[in-house]
Amino acid sequence: MKKLALILLLSCSSLSLFAQHIFSTTKGSVSFFSETLLENIQADNSKTAAIINAETNEMAVQMRITDFQFPNKLMQEHFNENYLESEKFPTSVFKGKIKEKADLNVAGTYQVTAEGTLTMHGVSHQVLIPGTVVSDGKQLKLDFKFPVKLEDYKIEIPTIVFSKIAEVVDVSGNMVLDKK
Repeated sequence: MKKLALILLLSCSSLSLFAQHIFSTTKGSVSFFSETLLENIQADNSKTAAIINAETNEMAVQMRITDFQFPNKLMQEHFNENYLESEKFPTSVFKGKIKEKADLNVAGTYQVTAEGTLTMHGVSHQVLIPGTVVSDGKQLKLDFKFPVKLEDYKIEIPTIVFSKIAEVVDVSGNMVLDKK
């Protein structure tokens, strides 16, 4: 995971390795929830890497698809092999910037919107992700929730299970990022 965090750090070209305004984690939590009349599906990934530059408000989030854990192992196998094709597309990445002029180095609660590119299943789309950042100056607590339309990312659901998987899933997350 430290290697993943380093890759994230280097992918944000304007981020400085030694800056006092860098916050990061390798233990962020991202979940998704699919609700239908026949079945609800939830999976959690607690190994998500994230970095935020509090000076420029640039951010990046990356996770391995295989790190999502399901209550049902067969469901997890189908998710990785048939839907997200995690061998072919092993990661999901968000790179963007917080739109609001929030000084995250200063303690406070900030309602923010991250604007950027979400890449999943080999497809990239511009997205807006609303969230809340609570800063104490040394740590950021980030919470967010947004919908993802599976069709937008060319995630195909076989007809036989179409009524069990929602066309739009809710993605949510919470992370604690420490100042580096």
